[in-house]
Amino acid sequence: MKRIKDDNYWMGMAIAEAGKAAARGEVPIGAVIVRDGVVLGRGYNRRETSLDPTSHAEMTAIRRAARKAGNWRILGATLYVTLEPCPMCMGAILLSRLERVVFGCHDPKGGAAGSLYDLSDDPRLNHSVSLTPGVRGDECSELLSSFFAGLRRRKKSQAGAPAV
Repeated sequence: MKRIKDDNYWMGMAIAEAGKAAARGEVPIGAVIVRDGVVLGRGYNRRETSLDPTSHAEMTAIRRAARKAGNWRILGATLYVTLEPCPMCMGAILLSRLERVVFGCHDPKGGAAGSLYDLSDDPRLNHSVSLTPGVRGDECSELLSSFFAGLRRRKKSQAGAPAV
């Protein structure tokens, strides 16, 4: 039986990328860029390990996709990302001319695709991008909730540990 490669399928690949981030102690956010059924770029959050505040999953995926496409314009492509993009990433999405962004869960503290801001269709900008929120949203949200709950548990146990 042939599996249909739909938004759920591609978001699964982004979730797998998020798992790579979590395995490295990074906030579990993953991204995949697809055009015509082909993955052009993928990435996961690497801010802590790279000591680079711009090492978001989307930024890595966009850089890789542009290299593979041989063009900074990634026309006709869709970005799948587990968390709503921030203003920096939405800026890069618009500049790279991505056609569509599919994201898992909203980011009420930093989202620029509808939560805090909506840069996707601002008429003052020279490009717009179509949004599809909520794809596998519960699963994406749970990844983040579990990660931060574990982080809080570790900090609490370290605070209560006797000094050596």
